[in-house]
Amino acid sequence: MSKDQVVDRIESYAKQFKPPILEGVTVTSVTKREGYFHLTTNQGTWFCDDVIVAIGGLHIPYIPRGAEHIPSHIKQLHSLEYKSPAQLPDGEILVVGSGQSGVQIMEDLCLAGRKVHLCLGNAPRCPRHYRGRDVFTWLEEMGEFRRTRSELTNFPSESYLTGRDGGHEIDLREFASQGLKLYGFLDAISAKKVTIYPDLTEKLDAADHAYNDCCERIDAYITEREISAPSQAHYQPIWEPKHEPTELNFQENRISTVIWCTGYRPDFKFIQLPVFTMLGLPETERGVTALPGLYFLGLPWMHTWGSARFAGIAEDADFIAAQIQASIPECVE
Repeated sequence: MSKDQVVDRIESYAKQFKPPILEGVTVTSVTKREGYFHLTTNQGTWFCDDVIVAIGGLHIPYIPRGAEHIPSHIKQLHSLEYKSPAQLPDGEILVVGSGQSGVQIMEDLCLAGRKVHLCLGNAPRCPRHYRGRDVFTWLEEMGEFRRTRSELTNFPSESYLTGRDGGHEIDLREFASQGLKLYGFLDAISAKKVTIYPDLTEKLDAADHAYNDCCERIDAYITEREISAPSQAHYQPIWEPKHEPTELNFQENRISTVIWCTGYRPDFKFIQLPVFTMLGLPETERGVTALPGLYFLGLPWMHTWGSARFAGIAEDADFIAAQIQASIPECVE
């Protein structure tokens, strides 16, 4: 679905079920005293038995330490701030990170005729369409989104794809054959350059392995169920790096912009309760914390691959609702 279709779906859901939603309420703190949760908000204080935190975990844009050393004449922005190639100054562009945002922004810039350098991360890839269907239609039918992390240890959890022009896969090797400059993982940052780990070939091969592993799983499902589907070859690399670059000099490559596609960090500081790890992530068992009445919903791998997706959030919500229902004391007449 496109962005607008996703919004329309959520709005139609709200109109159909009419849940008691209060909009424009900012929660500034969550504490628990005398058996009740105290929620301080911009519209007063709320007291309740149960709290479900359903705000995701991507709150604060993350930019690596060392970015402050980059000269001020080089524009820096996080993927959150990127809108189009027109907002960037002339010159070549360094994109750091090859997850969803990184490869999609890279593609946008390349299609606009900009010269792009891309530092890879660890994200795998998978086909957008395979054997006559969108790959996520296959995965949903196969029950992959209902599998737990332990069941999917060898399966790509967050492959990079795009919904552009109806949806298609992105092949970094193909872009490299057309002029995209590829690098391995970012190592260090200075005023003159960035240094790079010599692992470009390793990362490209790992991404392609994940791609073909996905195809093989779908092949096996088709064979097992005797499904009629057109045949399709697995991926074969069309470009190989001639060397492993270990640095990128800003001036020599006319770098005018650095786009940090390095993800986000969670920020649950307003929840002043002892349920978080040292990394600031909630400790839960299927969204249930050790503190009675406090739950989380919509975070990755709360239970299955689908936990942070439309495909799986309903199952997690049902489970948490059942826990709340079970905690309500029965009335004794």
